[in-house]
Amino acid sequence: MSKLTTHVLDVAAGIPAAGMRVELHDAGVNPPRLLAERRTNEQGRCDPPLLEREALRTGRYRLTFHAAEYFRSRGLQLPEPPFVDVVVIAFGVASPEQDYHVPLLVSPWSYSTYRGS
Repeated sequence: MSKLTTHVLDVAAGIPAAGMRVELHDAGVNPPRLLAERRTNEQGRCDPPLLEREALRTGRYRLTFHAAEYFRSRGLQLPEPPFVDVVVIAFGVASPEQDYHVPLLVSPWSYSTYRGS
């Protein structure tokens, strides 16, 4: 069963980013179409997966992570505008029969991602 998943880690605090708002869009259409909206769980993961089985298709997608909103909800004082506000990861799915895992490591000042397993 193929699926698209994500995992968000708050590297400033060294904890999973629980409660972060995440949106998934189909970026292959104009305007991009919202496919899923979730909040990360206590482990920083979206449950259920963002897409599963036949819903995961070849194409271009966009994940949007509301980072500044998350950090402010934890009581952090951020400048206005924040340095890292919304993190957008645009990626492609070439083999929908495979699992796609898109982790985000984020702080108020930086972020990184990679294709996980």
